[in-house]
Amino acid sequence: MSNKFPNLLEPLDLGFTKLKNRVLMGSMHTGLEEAPNGFQRMAEFFAARARGGAGLIVTGGIAPNDEGGAMPHMARLKTDEDVVNHKIIADAVHAEGGAILMQILHTGRYAFHPGAVSASAEKAPISPVTPNPLTEEGIWRTIEDFATCSKLAQKAGYDGVEVMGSEGYLLNQFIVTHTNKRDDDWGGVYENRIRFPLEIVRAIRAAVGENFILMFRLSMLDLIENGSTWDEVVILAKELEKAGATIINTGIGWHEARVPTIAHMVPRAGWTWATKRLMGEVSIPVIASNRINTAETAEEVLARGDADMVSLARPFLADADFVNKAANGQANLINACIGCNQACLDNIFSGQICSCLVNPLACHETELTIEAASTTRRIAVIGGGPAGLSYAATAAKRGHDVTLFESAARLGGQFNMARVIPGKSDYEETIKYYEAQLADLGVTINLGSRATVDQLAEGGFDEVILATGVTPRQLDLEGIDHPSVLSYIDVLQGGAEVGKSVAIMGAGGIGFDVAEFLVASEDHEENHAAFFKEWGVDTQSKTAGGLLPEGPQPAAPAREVYLLQRKASRPGASLGKTTGWIHRAQMKLSGVKTVSAVTYQKIDNDGLHILVGEESQVLAVDNVVICAGQEPQRELQAGLEEKGVKVTLIGGADVAAELDARRAIDQGIRLAAAV
Repeated sequence: MSNKFPNLLEPLDLGFTKLKNRVLMGSMHTGLEEAPNGFQRMAEFFAARARGGAGLIVTGGIAPNDEGGAMPHMARLKTDEDVVNHKIIADAVHAEGGAILMQILHTGRYAFHPGAVSASAEKAPISPVTPNPLTEEGIWRTIEDFATCSKLAQKAGYDGVEVMGSEGYLLNQFIVTHTNKRDDDWGGVYENRIRFPLEIVRAIRAAVGENFILMFRLSMLDLIENGSTWDEVVILAKELEKAGATIINTGIGWHEARVPTIAHMVPRAGWTWATKRLMGEVSIPVIASNRINTAETAEEVLARGDADMVSLARPFLADADFVNKAANGQANLINACIGCNQACLDNIFSGQICSCLVNPLACHETELTIEAASTTRRIAVIGGGPAGLSYAATAAKRGHDVTLFESAARLGGQFNMARVIPGKSDYEETIKYYEAQLADLGVTINLGSRATVDQLAEGGFDEVILATGVTPRQLDLEGIDHPSVLSYIDVLQGGAEVGKSVAIMGAGGIGFDVAEFLVASEDHEENHAAFFKEWGVDTQSKTAGGLLPEGPQPAAPAREVYLLQRKASRPGASLGKTTGWIHRAQMKLSGVKTVSAVTYQKIDNDGLHILVGEESQVLAVDNVVICAGQEPQRELQAGLEEKGVKVTLIGGADVAAELDARRAIDQGIRLAAAV
């Protein structure tokens, strides 16, 4: 047992039960809730996290009635017939020595169906539906539905329930004047507005008895106009304790809030100052959440007294064994969440099964298994980017003899460029994870070594995996060889000097990254104060909802930047579903000029000549940075095949249409699992 994380690994006594450590696996909807055979798949998903040491687990949101689901087909628990499926999950977690709560989630006005209800008929900006105001009868029926759902969860074997009262869902909609326009006993003064959640908690406690965990997820910071004041948050927390809550969990920001709360640009443990303010106001445990993605960060949060527990949701997608590795002195082998949202939230909001960019096994535990190979093979992997690393690690884990060749001085490939982008420093964690894992697995690594055809053909390898990545696409444009022209590699990795005015050709993911890199000052630091100032967050809790009256206060951009694209669509339209808006907002805050439907004409001493519509323009810039796509790098393929060597292309060497680390890592693992 490691002594490095004493606070993290300390048990938490709740009186009637004891949690084995201070780590909560926070709630995430996975899409398995509604999938065929989904409850069996969820059982293994949660059981793996219980085996991995999670002190307490919370399921994804389960609706207490038909109107509470985000969609008509969303999972709910309202009858004895529903109990059977949920018992599969609870039993699987208990068999591994874990404890699990079921989250009760009523989406309110965030629902996408005509039966949506809320405190008032206030349509959410993220839903096309105007909700129906709950009648007095409807309110009491909903309270009863929460109590019934909790009783059924208890019958299914869950150790408790979490009541979702934050993130802008139904209970939150009653609490704040932003959405509660009622003039009856459930609206108006604060005492009336918090009556609904308090009656729910009282009803649940009466239904389940004392020896059942009742966790309430409380919005510490709404990040919307006319949200709760800090004094109101404290009042509600105290009343929740009186009503029978066992634990208070933290919610930060409504889903419609225009402030990032969990994406990679949010500083680690960036919101624990809010939780810390509640410490001592109540006597029940308080949990900190959001962007706590390493064992070291989690330990610091607890050691500072910012919370009694820490909630790690996506980090348990990234690594089911997070806690065990920390406890066993192997924190360096934890596969950290990088906050990208690409395979988790983006999937969920696109109607797909949740997973994880850095761990494609997440939510696919019953379908994608890594088993010992029946025959050991000698395998050469050429390229140490995400695809090569995932292949090498998986093949070695199965028992194969793996040698990896990387021409650069360090592993990581494109992630070595990603990690220098402001807000993407966590990409470094993935590189460090693979460095530690490959060393632990005994993979032979040749850095600064460009493998040759003869070396590979004569090396006695049974398999050669080309993960050699991509090269920037060469453009056929007059003046493309002008001294002012740079590639994105020159800028992000080559240390090229860049002038004060820049035109970026290409507004895909790389173009946005380069723009963010160039507008940041050289002394830019990813720190809490700068982040909150940039996004207009009131860290002094003086305003209702937590937004500064003066709005966002971004730092002055280091350069004047034009972000250009040939397509007529909005720049950034292809970015992540749940993070694209953030990147577009950052461009606006930084004064980046985005232009669509551009025809590039030439580059000369005057700058970049373009045509926008019928208008010719000359952008008098110091540099032009090319971010116009990539081509696969396959220079070894033909020579190896001529010598009869079996070659497999993966990652960018296979498909270079877009730099896609998610696909690259997934492909590497799947191919290695079958070799």
